[in-house]
Amino acid sequence: MDKIFLHGIKADTLIGVYGWERERLQTLIVDLDIGIPEKAGSDDDIANTVHYAEVCETLRRHLKEQDFLLLEALAEYIADLVLGYFGAVWVRVKIVKPGILEGVREVGVEIERGKRED
Repeated sequence: MDKIFLHGIKADTLIGVYGWERERLQTLIVDLDIGIPEKAGSDDDIANTVHYAEVCETLRRHLKEQDFLLLEALAEYIADLVLGYFGAVWVRVKIVKPGILEGVREVGVEIERGKRED
């Protein structure tokens, strides 16, 4: 399966279950692996792939407007966005919430979703 990837995207959103977490936007680190059609490389046409700059811009814009309690819910939202808005075949979403637990380098969630059949 062909894929493009965007690793280390910094994006701000309101997230957390504790009051102190919800006082301001938090910066999260997002990694995306996005399944693309195999023909994307054969015809050298950006219309037949997922435009990664647009994914990054859209993700950052949408997350600033959202409000989540759980990283799991945020990951589902991102997966749905990439699959629906960009027509990806599948997506793997990894989200890291840095600095949230003392003595722990990374806390986060990772999910993988495929395009749903109607």
